Amino acid sequence: MNFMKLNIALNSKILLAPRTGIGNYVAELAQALQQTPDIGMQYFNGLRWQDELVSEPMPDYSRWAGMAKRLPGAYVFRRMLEQRHFNQGARTLRPDVYHEPSLWPLNFNGPTVMTVHDLTHVHFPQTQPKDRLREIERRLPSALARVSRILVDSAFIGQEIKKHFGVPEQKVVVAPLASSAVFQPRVEQQLSVRLNNLGLAYRGFILSVGTLEPRKNLLLTLKAHARLPAPLRERFPLLVVGMPGWQAQELDGALAQAVSVGHVRLAGYLDQADLACVTAAAKIMVFPSLYEGFGLPVLEAMASGTPVIASDCASLPEVAGAAAAYVDPQDEDGLTEQMRRLLEDDKAWMGQRIAGLERSVQFSWRKCAAITADVYRQAANG
Repeated sequence: MNFMKLNIALNSKILLAPRTGIGNYVAELAQALQQTPDIGMQYFNGLRWQDELVSEPMPDYSRWAGMAKRLPGAYVFRRMLEQRHFNQGARTLRPDVYHEPSLWPLNFNGPTVMTVHDLTHVHFPQTQPKDRLREIERRLPSALARVSRILVDSAFIGQEIKKHFGVPEQKVVVAPLASSAVFQPRVEQQLSVRLNNLGLAYRGFILSVGTLEPRKNLLLTLKAHARLPAPLRERFPLLVVGMPGWQAQELDGALAQAVSVGHVRLAGYLDQADLACVTAAAKIMVFPSLYEGFGLPVLEAMASGTPVIASDCASLPEVAGAAAAYVDPQDEDGLTEQMRRLLEDDKAWMGQRIAGLERSVQFSWRKCAAITADVYRQAANG
């Protein structure tokens, strides 16, 4: 069968940074789209156009990015530079559709699709650098108005966009995310080397995953864990995985105190292979985030056979359904009790493990790519 291929330009510059949420989205979606016969992909990495995805982050990206952000007008200057290189390639490659996977669509003389993962800047503006916040507030409303279609990770975010920006219903399409295939149940023998290197025991710790910033509500996790009976705290230390984010210094004191007591360990940033291992090895995963557009770590934990305790707000109940235990994100006592229940009640733990595995298979990157490809076709056809 002959297909008239659509030439899609995907902004993949996020892959230059250490891989986190949006980076995982771009990489997994692009790989799934490569299996779609009528879709051809070209990748723009912020400076150059490429036929293949970036496979490894740029060395010392965080240091260079941190230095650049401190320069006056850094966001505006970087934007101008990216637009110039984008235009040069677009004139030659002539993409049918441009897909921007974040809040920063470049100008393109053709159909544009953008993905909105969340509206953190609306609900938690204090968690954004001032220059970045100013640029988002200045550019996002006009971007939402001019793009052909808007992809969202959850119905929750779709409703938020319609409510806050008056975007028409028919313009917003929900394309749920999925976990990578590396997140799967594993037996102890598969994990022993990595766990030994990290000083961890199989099913012998509680996992917290997320960028170290106030929105992730790590303080509640620390306080709830500290309230567990001493034998449980000693048997199940808390492993905190994530790189520092904006205003991470607000957590420094609490983290330092918790670590000094000996029941909390900081792993920092882990690449996907190590993260998949600790996720499969944890007894439970705690994720009481104040606000999420999807909450990929929750799905990754369920796919790994690890029970999850999540906050009962934003998109998390939509993603986890009846497979997670839920708490009010302000309820310290409630979180402690849920942790204790899953640590002590083997039947409850196993029931939630099975429910999580069953829930996780309802999500796949193949489905996400199929919805996305259909959106490309709609955009190309006007």
